[in-house]
Amino acid sequence: MDQKAAPPKSSKPLRLGRDAAVAAICGFVVVLMVGASYAAVPFYNWFCRATGFNGTTQVATSAPSGGPLARKIAVRFDANVGPGLPWKFEPEQTEIEIPIGQVVTVFYNVINQSARTTTGQAAYNVAPLTVGAYFQKINCFCFTDQTLGPGEKREMPVVFYVDPALAADSENDGLNTITLSYTFYPVREPTPKPQASTETDKRKGAL
Repeated sequence: MDQKAAPPKSSKPLRLGRDAAVAAICGFVVVLMVGASYAAVPFYNWFCRATGFNGTTQVATSAPSGGPLARKIAVRFDANVGPGLPWKFEPEQTEIEIPIGQVVTVFYNVINQSARTTTGQAAYNVAPLTVGAYFQKINCFCFTDQTLGPGEKREMPVVFYVDPALAADSENDGLNTITLSYTFYPVREPTPKPQASTETDKRKGAL
């Protein structure tokens, strides 16, 4: 008597296992991409600060050792205000010539031309963009909220020097001018902090 052929094994469990593996891989890739997108911003900022990329200036705590060089360079100062901020913002001097390595203090002036309190924050860069690694700022108002009352004026210093290492970079042998540029952008008014409860308030709350 002929034996009946055994029914073929179902491939459904195999497909389910494969689909689950593909879904897990896709989920991992999505998580990896989201994590990379969040990490990209701080990494980019760190990279710019460390290398001077995109005209990002450096931060110094003191004057360079060895004193200024004989070679001089012109530094121009640029000031801009973004839309929505009713400020007048300008440098006291538009250009100075300084010895490389000499610490210099310059001032920017700002006035709130509106009848209300406004807050702004300055972004900055230098040009040419490749010079950012050699532009050292000791003191600056950038990336700090500046709040001005109606009609208030303020004088803001910038203390900086051009790193003597610039003179050893052959690619900058023909460099004669650096431009330091600031742009103020509006920011939201700081949220008032809740006042601490007084003893009178506590007694009222207990009634």
